[in-house]
Amino acid sequence: MNYLAIKRPLGFSIALVACIVLIPIFVLIMAAIKLESRGPVFFKQKRVGLNKNHFNILKFRTMYIETPNDTPTHLLADPDVYITRVGKILRKTSLDELPQLFNILKGEMAFVGPRPALWNQYDLIDERDKYKANDTLPGLTGWAQINGRDELPIEVKAKLDGDYVRRIGLLMDTRCFVATIFSVLKSDGVVEGGTGTITTKEVASTKE
Repeated sequence: MNYLAIKRPLGFSIALVACIVLIPIFVLIMAAIKLESRGPVFFKQKRVGLNKNHFNILKFRTMYIETPNDTPTHLLADPDVYITRVGKILRKTSLDELPQLFNILKGEMAFVGPRPALWNQYDLIDERDKYKANDTLPGLTGWAQINGRDELPIEVKAKLDGDYVRRIGLLMDTRCFVATIFSVLKSDGVVEGGTGTITTKEVASTKE
């Protein structure tokens, strides 16, 4: 059976079940966000999707509403100033990403794929073009996320995304998903206000 033919319906089914099961967690997080700071519970941001079409990614809001829009965290002068206390916990545990289950239900994302770039991250988008990594659905997690996440320089991140596209399949997706769970538990690769601290040589050592 062609895995790509079942990837979308399989992802939809899992996301639907997850949304129902996680309702209590959603409610608790939403209450915590509202109690700490003013503003909406959810955060929308324009990202690059399949074939470089734009869509609005959903996250739980982790920053104060005064934070500059469409600016990657690592480009802020002092990211900690903008991140709320609840937001730091959500980012550390990656719980802020849970609303992307709705993006999966809408067909804008998959569970596994290249992480969607900001619409104005032209350097990353162009670099991914070299590996056809913009020609597949972006993911909640991906091969680059389990090999460095925020610490990866752009050229390495794009290369890993290309490796994923070349090797996409049930085994690869399962490997990425399981590894993500362990990475989240250990908070691997989460670097607020920084990026590119892992070299190409170091990433190569993590491959098969």
